[in-house]
Amino acid sequence: LLGVTPWRVADYEHLMSLRTRGERVHYTDRDTLLYALGVGFGRDPGNPNELSYVAEHAGLKTLPSYASILASSTVLDDCGWDTSRVVLRAESVTLERPIDEAGALLVDREVAAVFDKGADEGALIVVESRARREQDGQAIFTTRRTWLARGDGGFGGPRGSSSSPHVLPTRRPDMTQRCETRADQALLFRLSVDRNPLHVDAAVARQHGLDGPILHGLCLQGIACHAILQVICDFDHTLIRSLAVSFAGPAYPGETLEAE
Repeated sequence: LLGVTPWRVADYEHLMSLRTRGERVHYTDRDTLLYALGVGFGRDPGNPNELSYVAEHAGLKTLPSYASILASSTVLDDCGWDTSRVVLRAESVTLERPIDEAGALLVDREVAAVFDKGADEGALIVVESRARREQDGQAIFTTRRTWLARGDGGFGGPRGSSSSPHVLPTRRPDMTQRCETRADQALLFRLSVDRNPLHVDAAVARQHGLDGPILHGLCLQGIACHAILQVICDFDHTLIRSLAVSFAGPAYPGETLEAE
């Protein structure tokens, strides 16, 4: 959810015209370290496999999912949606090369697609961000973020093709990984992105029909990336070239999740 002034989406052409070019994003190793802690790295200080993600002296590695934090922008701040009913629906990351532990990026962003799913379901708005290294122009990553504006459907735009989540196999999973979260995890993760009170204030969460503050969607994405690194990649971050997630429901700080 975004905290910007609400008014209704009504102009498809305006939405499709929204873009920024060459926006400079500077980050330090402190930002990289804070993000890794926020998605659960470092819980076992004696684990040498995780040390390089949470301590710079070990040759700091950057999580591939950190691209989603670096790609966050304000390009939709004045798009006209009803902000009280906007949720993150999906996120994908494609990496051209590993992300540096610190540096400066130039990011081009644009609204790539808008789909009108009707007044009952809402509007899907897809933002694409392409990042390159400032010092040499090398392409680093591309993200595609899909927002569901539940209060803004029925404005007359294209419906787009229907999509459904990947169907889970009926057999047992090849690998599983328990992912424990902390009761204070949202408090830590919000220092990397999105300080919406929905993630920390029980009263605000209840206003949205939730049992309490929920974990950020991008925190769940990072937790999934952590699990993949553990069980598939032997903590080699260079093996992950792309990552795509969709969000089907809330998770609460302190819950134990399971990756399959």
